[in-house]
Amino acid sequence: MQMNQPAAAHLPTRPMGVIESYRVARRNVLEIIPEAALHEPVIAGKTGPQRWLMVMEPEAIRRILLEAVTAYPKSEATKSILRPAIGNSMFIAEGETWRWQRRAAAPAFAARHLDPLRAVMQAAADATCSRIAPSVGNRAVNVHSEMVQTTLEIIADVTFGTADVVDPDGVVQSMDTYIDQAARISLLDVIGVPGWVPRPGRSGAASALSEMQAAADAAIARRAKEGPRAVPDLLDLMKGAQETNTGRQLNREELRENLLTFIAAGHETTAVTLAWALYLLANHPETQDRAAAEALATNTASLEDNTYLTRVIEETLRLYPPGGLLSRTALEDDELAGAKVRPGDTVMIPVYALHRHRRIWHDADAFDPDRFETRPRRYTYLPFSDGPRICIGARFAMQEAVVVLRTLLRRFRFEPVRGVHPRPVMILSLRPEGGVWLNATRR
Repeated sequence: MQMNQPAAAHLPTRPMGVIESYRVARRNVLEIIPEAALHEPVIAGKTGPQRWLMVMEPEAIRRILLEAVTAYPKSEATKSILRPAIGNSMFIAEGETWRWQRRAAAPAFAARHLDPLRAVMQAAADATCSRIAPSVGNRAVNVHSEMVQTTLEIIADVTFGTADVVDPDGVVQSMDTYIDQAARISLLDVIGVPGWVPRPGRSGAASALSEMQAAADAAIARRAKEGPRAVPDLLDLMKGAQETNTGRQLNREELRENLLTFIAAGHETTAVTLAWALYLLANHPETQDRAAAEALATNTASLEDNTYLTRVIEETLRLYPPGGLLSRTALEDDELAGAKVRPGDTVMIPVYALHRHRRIWHDADAFDPDRFETRPRRYTYLPFSDGPRICIGARFAMQEAVVVLRTLLRRFRFEPVRGVHPRPVMILSLRPEGGVWLNATRR
């Protein structure tokens, strides 16, 4: 591979106490992952009274996410952070509440509904090119900010049939405020205090998202009066969704919570993936030329047609998975990769470390899309999690990323700005701190 290694998080080489763990986690969750997680199958430790395990062994991960999924629900810290924003939507719901919501919503994300959405994605990608064009030869572009606006336009149009329902600047400000108020780890999370104990700053954090919530409520009410659109959007599809066995449908609150989940998570994860992809391509010009050649040679943007572009996205998701750490709470005695698990233990899958694990990936820190010519072993690659709770929007996200990246590479060549490097930081998702500043030239 050419050039320098891509930006990476600094992982600690020594144990940390309660206060240090708290301070580090509030600054960057990735930096609580021990460097040993890049080499070992499992690491166990204790922070104050809270026992924890980090699991990197694929068969043990399979057990957590598939075989014993009910024994490893999402951690109380995860639920405490997200519930003020998205209620008891399928992202954090458990048991039968999760199962029926998932069964009801699944048809809305079927390929037959997603394939026609390429036109929406293409229109937003074209608009992005128009925004970038005046910067060519004049000034650097923060492609992270551009990708946030692009994916917000797509997600709003796909969800509500028009991008005018949400204000992109308002959504970004609301999300940033919410993350700062609610998503940073609390000291109570670190020491394992139950989730029902209030966390300072979180109780009122949902007010930061009140504009988004009001917009969703207004759109739902308006659609109830006007009836479904000729070409159904996600609101129509989710509104009409029924649980197969019972015919149960989402009520208005459940509908709003799940739509907000899709808007918040859907735009953020794809935006950061595209920003990281452009950063990687800018710093690997030969790889960028190969990806651009494919983009220029094809007239469609399906996952099947753009095999190299798809591999670029997949490799980006390996190096910078938006969900860099998954956290669960053990409910039963168990054993994972030889380590004993007790009820109440926090069991983490550090996806960031798993994707760079030295025993799993060759030259693990290097950017090499060709490694995805063959499929990785299951449970070694988790950009969308896995098992029954795999991300319901995974296909949508991949299609969106390919469409946008293909469009940009057909129009522009991207080059790094000397001396400006993004830092991988995870609070809620793995973002490039400081943005991704690149120079763009016309092809």
